[in-house]
Amino acid sequence: MHTPEELIQKTRDKVESVLNTQYPDHVCFDNESFSIDAGSSRVMIIIRPFTDNDTCIECMATLVSGALINEDLLRFLLRKNAELHFGAFSLMFDDTICFAHSIAGINADENEIITSIQSVALIADHYVDEIITMAGGERCSEVSGI
Repeated sequence: MHTPEELIQKTRDKVESVLNTQYPDHVCFDNESFSIDAGSSRVMIIIRPFTDNDTCIECMATLVSGALINEDLLRFLLRKNAELHFGAFSLMFDDTICFAHSIAGINADENEIITSIQSVALIADHYVDEIITMAGGERCSEVSGI
């Protein structure tokens, strides 16, 4: 499948319009992505190809870097994934712990975009200290200077 460039651009324009209104201090990158500071988190909003007639809007917060990745932590994160309404914890290539949520993009409205961003930021803020207590590491917001 190949998402046409005009659908990616339409989704990008929609997201940027919402961010201009709700998060005027957002940062815009050339590769269909944005960054905002929300709570103690930095949330990346990334426009991705999805299908021939839709795009994907992914909101992702990095929570903890340098944590001890062990069985107890992984069980905790997987169980939380089963409990949460939407979104999921994940590990990046360098074992940074993230939380992300995605929505279909082409028909997403302002409320859906804002809810996705705010939910990711809220869940990240809620769990970051618990993860650090359990597995050590540092808040990504402190490492990156938020």
